[in-house]
Amino acid sequence: MKRVAGSLLVLSILVVILSTLVGCQGIAGPIEPGKKTMLFNGKDLAGWKLFIPDEAIDVNKIWSVKNGVVHCKGKPNGYMRTEAEYTNYKLHLEWRWTAEPSNSGVLLHSSGADKVWPRCIECQLKGGRAGDFVLINGTGVTVDGRDRQDVNKQFVSVAMKQQSSEKSPRQWNSYDIYCDQDVIRCYVNSVLQNIGTSASDTSGWICLQSEGGPIEFRNIYIEPLD
Repeated sequence: MKRVAGSLLVLSILVVILSTLVGCQGIAGPIEPGKKTMLFNGKDLAGWKLFIPDEAIDVNKIWSVKNGVVHCKGKPNGYMRTEAEYTNYKLHLEWRWTAEPSNSGVLLHSSGADKVWPRCIECQLKGGRAGDFVLINGTGVTVDGRDRQDVNKQFVSVAMKQQSSEKSPRQWNSYDIYCDQDVIRCYVNSVLQNIGTSASDTSGWICLQSEGGPIEFRNIYIEPLD
């Protein structure tokens, strides 16, 4: 009986450990949110990895947090990415340019080694082009019935559907991005700017680019799809 009780205790501990791993991604794969989850806590960059190819550069001088806002200098190129991978979610974030609009982006379903730039599907944030798709390192989507994947090109740009719906510099913009299985829809200030189907990649990290000029982010969260 003691051996049986001991075995049951060990089994119970293993179940608890495995359950924890499932809830925190671990070996269970990407997280599908069951409730609204803040990716940025408004105080620090807990839960994010900061990446710049040059290890001699202090990443904390590129990204900082003040008054509930992420400040990114925009140079050199790199990104902040979630430590966890995600799938099947709605992503909301807000951004603004602190000076003239420059370049940045939201990298979806990012995977592989940290580098500039990783395999991913980008929702563009370049000034005047927010809502474009950029397919990086062989990823693909179908837009308006046309398969835009080209594994021989590092970058494939897919133009947004409407005129720019961005606001003036120093004003806050919103991005609402729906990743539903292999369908990606992106709204810029509530305007549907692009929709891609048959996405080649459907899970991975979420990254915010440093690429060009100073930009700020706030109110970053994911939630279950409607």
